[in-house]
Amino acid sequence: MHVVLVEPEIPPNTGNISRTCAVTGTELHLVEPLGFSIDDRQLKRAGLDYWPFLKLHIHENLHGFLQTVATENFWFLTAYGKRSYAEINYRPDDFLVFGKETAGLPKELLAAYPERTVRIPMGSELRSLNLSNSVAIVLYEALRQQGFPGLS
Repeated sequence: MHVVLVEPEIPPNTGNISRTCAVTGTELHLVEPLGFSIDDRQLKRAGLDYWPFLKLHIHENLHGFLQTVATENFWFLTAYGKRSYAEINYRPDDFLVFGKETAGLPKELLAAYPERTVRIPMGSELRSLNLSNSVAIVLYEALRQQGFPGLS
């Protein structure tokens, strides 16, 4: 599995996500620009001593990154998703793509791939969940469907 963070802004969120990716063997892709330095103390602290086990990829921009993988491998997470994350049949080579904390994914991207948009159900009076919690929810569902490969 792959988790993609598009222009993440908050170091502790990315640090927590990196820890989740490390313990699950999931590759983490960070799409620039980042709202922090990869050497940020808060980022490293949240990831603790898991950094050596993380499969990390840095991409210069979203457009370039999207050109590297087939569209059918992407799931774009958004509050405006067509389907619940629990309705998707995930595959080991899928990419779970999350937007930045303050704005989510670009609207033109979501409009271009409406059938690849996925949401986490929540009360309509509130805007969103924390990014690191959202990644954990969806990633663990995808891994559950696959029988938690390589995990005990």
